[in-house]
Amino acid sequence: MGKTRNYLSSFLIAASLFSVVGCASTARNEGTGEYVDDTVITSKVKGAIFNEPSLKSAEINVETFKGVVQLSGFVTSQSAINKAIEVTRGVGGVKSVKDDMRIK
Repeated sequence: MGKTRNYLSSFLIAASLFSVVGCASTARNEGTGEYVDDTVITSKVKGAIFNEPSLKSAEINVETFKGVVQLSGFVTSQSAINKAIEVTRGVGGVKSVKDDMRIK
């Protein structure tokens, strides 16, 4: 019974290590925790843009990778671009903002 228990403990430790290593982030890929954090940031930014009356949220696409938010889409003016960037920077967790929006 003792050997079986030791083997089981060793197996569980090894499985835990493999799962942690499998979830680690790399330069190109996010770990599980970072993906969840980025999803939350994206949702908060979308909500902040939606709640800003001067912006049309349907015009602005939001993507987040490791805290860097990329805004894209076609908006009506430079002031809309500036406002979207300002609103995005005000969201917690945003490290920086990449602007790929264009004026239509």
